[in-house]
Amino acid sequence: MQYVIGFVIALFIALTGVGAGTITVPILVLFLGVPAQIAVSIGLMFSSAVKLILAPAQIARRNVSWRALGFMVLGGVPGVLLGSLFLQHLVTKGSQNLLNAILGAILLGTASWQISYSFRPMREDPALRNRSPLLTWLMFPIGAEVGFSSAGAGALGSAALLSLTPLAPAQVVGTDILFGLILSLIGSGAHWFAHASDPSLLLHLVLGGVLGAVGGTLLSTRIPRRPLRLALCIWLLILGGQFLVNSIHVWAATR
Repeated sequence: MQYVIGFVIALFIALTGVGAGTITVPILVLFLGVPAQIAVSIGLMFSSAVKLILAPAQIARRNVSWRALGFMVLGGVPGVLLGSLFLQHLVTKGSQNLLNAILGAILLGTASWQISYSFRPMREDPALRNRSPLLTWLMFPIGAEVGFSSAGAGALGSAALLSLTPLAPAQVVGTDILFGLILSLIGSGAHWFAHASDPSLLLHLVLGGVLGAVGGTLLSTRIPRRPLRLALCIWLLILGGQFLVNSIHVWAATR
């Protein structure tokens, strides 16, 4: 079952571009009963593994803007470390139900924003969007969100690049994949040192994910991305709502 989950997650990542952490964490928590802090750690590590497969091809095709990536990393790295520390603080305090509620809210917000953004018209003049230095400030809260929930780097990073830079779509994808890889690697290290991991589960997901990433890459030119991505975001909205409903029920039972 775990191999299948890894395969399906990686397949959807390759087909839709939605980040690994955004999909992985709710599936692990809601369907496999994995504690939230372990799910976030595995989400970051799984994201690193999948993007390590995708990144070399983007670099070889020269789809990475190293200048924009530098601005993103400058803000994203401190953010992901701060988000990881905050997650560990909640775990230490025993606030598991609060953690689940926050993760649900983040998932709802990310999916809702991504759906609304997909219906916005594209701006025609790319010169008006050449504001790359602003990426540093914007990537700090995005990095913090990734460190805390493993979600957000793919969806929000791509949107920021489209809004603030004159990059072509292929460069947006390539730059965002490298940015997500860097954040995932650093966040994974922070969680690993905090002993929040399940190596056996991670290995099973990665083995299935390798096949899913390859299969999704081969199918990506044949399957329309936008309708599939919209359907996936709607499903993520439902999962985020389930997080919040479960947390409310637990809170009400303890009153």
